[in-house]
Amino acid sequence: MSDNKESNYLKTQGEGPIKVSYMFPNGDRYEGECSRAASGVMMRSGTGKHTSAGGTTYTGEWLEDKMYGRGTLQHPSGALYEGEFKDNMYHGTGTYTFPDGSTYKGHFHKNRLEGDGTFTNTQGLVWMGEFHGKAALGLKMQHNI
Repeated sequence: MSDNKESNYLKTQGEGPIKVSYMFPNGDRYEGECSRAASGVMMRSGTGKHTSAGGTTYTGEWLEDKMYGRGTLQHPSGALYEGEFKDNMYHGTGTYTFPDGSTYKGHFHKNRLEGDGTFTNTQGLVWMGEFHGKAALGLKMQHNI
């Protein structure tokens, strides 16, 4: 994010984080908190919203210029992830809504469905069990009696 024009965009608010509104050369936009690294480079840190030129929007927590902590990632396709991030990846617990409206709620590891989770299809059928990427052996369907 370093830019010799960054002083035009920065607004310091007391002793807290630096608030910025930054337009990247590729058309992406970031509005939120930043901090200056020891090298002097400005990095997204704290909370903020990044909108890509292609229409993907992330709103949430940042650490050292990466999505890290809780946030929401909305894709132009309609896919939506709400949950925990680590190093720009789905990592921890979260909910992924597919473009068709089906959902997965559970654990993620480096962008993969990993561990206990629940998949609800577009007809409302709920499948529970252990997920490992694209594999989900031994899932059980929840019955509403």
